[in-house]
Amino acid sequence: MDDRRSHDRWHLGPPVDEQGKELDPWQFDEGRVIELGCVPRFPLDIPGRPLDFCWAAFSILVVHERFVRLFERLGVQEVQFIPSQVEGHAGPWFILNPLRIIRCIDDARCEEVQYFTPEDGQPEKVGQYRVVAGMRIDPTKPGDARIFRPWGWTGALIISEDLKQALEREHITGTRFTEV
Repeated sequence: MDDRRSHDRWHLGPPVDEQGKELDPWQFDEGRVIELGCVPRFPLDIPGRPLDFCWAAFSILVVHERFVRLFERLGVQEVQFIPSQVEGHAGPWFILNPLRIIRCIDDARCEEVQYFTPEDGQPEKVGQYRVVAGMRIDPTKPGDARIFRPWGWTGALIISEDLKQALEREHITGTRFTEV
């Protein structure tokens, strides 16, 4: 998770292209390689201390080169790093695009799960998760995946214990871990 407890940290807005037009934010949670045709720029919604890892608007993951180099050393293959810019901050910065989505949420073990219904007025989302609190996953589902998003809930990024330990050893800023 993005550690939002710090009050002096930055908050990034949605990505824009060279002309300042917002990019489609939902393309980053589809689990596929993306070719943007531009270098996206993230405006600062709230200026502050830059982080090595953070969630920009719409749960878009933004990481510093330190994060990328660590993942390269560890041989992590399940992600795409898209070169990006952050307004007023020298980089290099990247969008972390997870390439795996796994249907793994264990509804019965979560604190609360709600689904979109026809009454919610969003027919395209009926049957999808509306709320997932206290997420728990079925540990048999991820297999050998080291990093992925759970199907139906893009507000989460799940990583393996070895990646968590490596991020902690490297003192990558902005991360907060919760066992699922």
